[in-house]
Amino acid sequence: MPPDPPAPTLRLDIDTGALADNWQTLDALSGNAAAGAAVKADCYGLGVDTCVPVLRKAGCRHFFVAHWSEVAPLTHHVPAAQIAVLHGPVTSAEADYARALGVVPVINSPEQANVWSAAGGGRCHLMVDTGINRLGVAPRDLGDPAIRALEIDVLMSHLACADEDGDMNLRQLEAFRAVTGQVAHRSASLANSAGIALGPDYVFDVTRPGLALYGGIPRGELAQAIRPVARIRAALIQCRTIEAGESVGYNAQFTASAPMRIGTVSLGYADGFLRVRGQGAAFCSEGRRLPVLGKVSMDMVVVDLSEARDLGAGDWIDVPFDIHDAAQQTSLSQYELLTTLGTRFKS
Repeated sequence: MPPDPPAPTLRLDIDTGALADNWQTLDALSGNAAAGAAVKADCYGLGVDTCVPVLRKAGCRHFFVAHWSEVAPLTHHVPAAQIAVLHGPVTSAEADYARALGVVPVINSPEQANVWSAAGGGRCHLMVDTGINRLGVAPRDLGDPAIRALEIDVLMSHLACADEDGDMNLRQLEAFRAVTGQVAHRSASLANSAGIALGPDYVFDVTRPGLALYGGIPRGELAQAIRPVARIRAALIQCRTIEAGESVGYNAQFTASAPMRIGTVSLGYADGFLRVRGQGAAFCSEGRRLPVLGKVSMDMVVVDLSEARDLGAGDWIDVPFDIHDAAQQTSLSQYELLTTLGTRFKS
């Protein structure tokens, strides 16, 4: 037997209490509607095996993924009947898989409706496009016989601009209200995290929060209600002193003006700390700022240890992960900051 590997030098700590509180907050803000959870992309990068049991224990009973490949890991934690696949059945193999497991496909077109019915049909959700022009049945196609034949549990649509103020939100709300009377269904769902913050008109019967569950702030109304969930730490793997005139990293982007102590951190853009986040950023140790020096590499970042000369190789430092602030300081969205986390983190 091979020996156990050494301890990892990256850590992703999940505050499960904050995750549960965030779901309960969003459920309360949903009023009489039941809050579900978007758990696609491995719970936005924070881990299905860590997050889904917490969400289920908190009371969640509606789980949404995008890809069929995301179904199997979820079935270890929740009943298949509580899982919906947003991309729907494009092929007969996908429809057969859904029926065999009992998961719920989201139908997005008359073609998908035909695929689902040909496989034997059954309970499904229906996505109607009210303006995002991404996935979903056009309202004009709701009279299609393939759509009429469906056993629709949740009639859904998706807001394009819920994180902004503007006319688009109201236009989509009115369009969705108009289609709810055109096709038989058991319940209706429109609001994502930002949609919940738009108020009671948008929540209908089921809400589908995602970003806010994991600590993101899609609208200012949620800023005081949502708690941070993820904390990232990385280990120093080498510390040294460089002299005045010596440079750091690729393309010699930083040059020391005086002797200084620096540290190399076991983290890089392969771990989601992208180069766009490096310039002007600082890591932290017990309240002390450790500014990033030079370009971020694939597996390493160099920091200034002038304020933390006691640190050495093997010591842990905190990586900035206030995703709302980081999104405002870069061209990245909060969604990208979460979902680009690499696979080398160990909880």
